[in-house]
Amino acid sequence: MPEPHIRRYFSQPSGFLIVRPSMTDTQASISDPSLTGEPKPIIISRRKRLTGFYDMPFETLQERLVEMGAPSYRAQQMFDWAYGKQVQSYDEMSNVPAELRESIANTLPLQTMKLVRELVTDNGDTYKLLYQTFDGQLVETVLMLYPDRATVCVSCQVGCAVGCAFCATGLGGLTRNLTAGEIVQQTVDATRRAHQLDRQLTNLVMMGMGEPLQNYVETMKFINIIHDPRGLNFGARRITISTSGIIPRIDALAEEPYQVNLAVSLHAPNNELRSQLVPINGRYPVEDLLAACDRFIAKTGRRISFEYALMNGINNSDEIARELGQLLRGRLCHVNVIPFNPVDVLEFERPNPEMIERFASIVRESGIPTTVRYSRGVEIAAACGQLRARHQQMEKAAS
Repeated sequence: MPEPHIRRYFSQPSGFLIVRPSMTDTQASISDPSLTGEPKPIIISRRKRLTGFYDMPFETLQERLVEMGAPSYRAQQMFDWAYGKQVQSYDEMSNVPAELRESIANTLPLQTMKLVRELVTDNGDTYKLLYQTFDGQLVETVLMLYPDRATVCVSCQVGCAVGCAFCATGLGGLTRNLTAGEIVQQTVDATRRAHQLDRQLTNLVMMGMGEPLQNYVETMKFINIIHDPRGLNFGARRITISTSGIIPRIDALAEEPYQVNLAVSLHAPNNELRSQLVPINGRYPVEDLLAACDRFIAKTGRRISFEYALMNGINNSDEIARELGQLLRGRLCHVNVIPFNPVDVLEFERPNPEMIERFASIVRESGIPTTVRYSRGVEIAAACGQLRARHQQMEKAAS
């Protein structure tokens, strides 16, 4: 049974009732874009914000070191240690003078988050990590190993303001944006873990907690830092940014120098259904969103992926599959059908395998490349936000 304080979210003509935990008035005001127009994360003043090593682009680190009286070439030495060897302490930077190591550790911590929980599943191929930030927030990261690649899924916010009806992350609204450094640390830690498993990190997807395009400045700073050939040297073409459809930022992203991939969380082929599943559709409707996608494709020449969370009795009928195929026909795109990953407090259901494949095959009949992508680690709360929620429940029960 759903937990207390469940409110009715919307109902379909089929009579299937979709429910969602209610939010307090404060949570609603910062997490529902349809109420406020723009998300309003909790702002941490710059004086209170903890800046770490991973927040530093190369040139900024050089400037910081020179201000400390150290030669600028120390920045490259530190980048080699932090990104090339993924050390976890300044003490391991043996060719950096001890006095400088001690001084910078006091003003610019190497890591600003600590790992508080790790779960492993899929025969050791999926690692779900839970971090605690300097201000006590919880953030999730997932490392997924496949025969031909290793992918990390990083978070960019604590919570989310978009409020998708089927998403665990948005249940509590948006707390704050992550800094670029907090996102970089997730990536560096995943790179280290992959190396420990004799693997190379090959792909990065911004599909964890949060909406990257509502944390645009820090997202772009993050990409700049990990893309730098003097550091992690992570190719932009191996990075995928996922969005619920923030049109102005899609247009801005098309103008960026980085050749990143774009994934759009579509989930429905029409405004009536999508507005119920993804409330921000009221601000950026399907026709406007697809126009922005067309502009992105025209500007970058890169294929867009459309993410489609498939829920039984909600958005998986043959009619909807045909409508989706017609909507996307002729576009340079790919559809990822993602069978719904169960969330304890949400009354959505995953279709059975036959229904899933039928939906995908109907979309393919329209000439749209379509892949069924099953979520990893279902038994370890793999849906975004679930591990965080369970950890908070455990802490509350223990207190």
